[in-house]
Amino acid sequence: MTQEITEIIGTDAGDARVTWHRARKPRLVLAAGHGAGGGIEARDLRALAAALPAHGVSVALVEQPWRVAGKKVAPAPKTLDAGWRGIWPAVSRAGLPVISGGRSAGARVACRTATELGAAAVLALGFPLHPPGKPEKSRAEELLGAGVPTLVVQGGNDPFGKPAEFPEGAHELVEVPYGDHGFAVPKRAPLTQEEALTVITDAVVEWSRSLG
Repeated sequence: MTQEITEIIGTDAGDARVTWHRARKPRLVLAAGHGAGGGIEARDLRALAAALPAHGVSVALVEQPWRVAGKKVAPAPKTLDAGWRGIWPAVSRAGLPVISGGRSAGARVACRTATELGAAAVLALGFPLHPPGKPEKSRAEELLGAGVPTLVVQGGNDPFGKPAEFPEGAHELVEVPYGDHGFAVPKRAPLTQEEALTVITDAVVEWSRSLG
């Protein structure tokens, strides 16, 4: 089990908080942000933080300044991007390749800023392809414009975009069967919640091997 180390980092959007789960011999860093409706306690983020260090990937779970300040509503995308830019020097200071990642709104931030920040890749967990019930309001351009190797992990029943709705493009996609936007699976599903999380961690571990 890795030791959690937390640091506060000043950004143009306010103070962000980074919680590190470090690998003993890291070859990559995954910087992962949260969504607009929750924080780094999200089940997928915690599962990755627990699993990846044993495979040479240090995990930095990033709390955006609005969460650190105790606010209930996420700010505009440009403010989220400013917060993400501000933490980048801290997650890249070891000189290792950095995967820019996040869930939901955090995945959008990672895609929008990947090329600018020099990310090695993007991990998009529960990418919100469109608002629920509004497929015409697609955010596919953000995903397709990331400009770096991209892995999308999507719940099979995600109302923000089911796997079959995603356009073909320069990204890989892994489906978490029966999962919703937060990768929760119904009790009647033929796989357990733990098994659903294993689908995520196994996919990210395997993908990370292709990155360095």
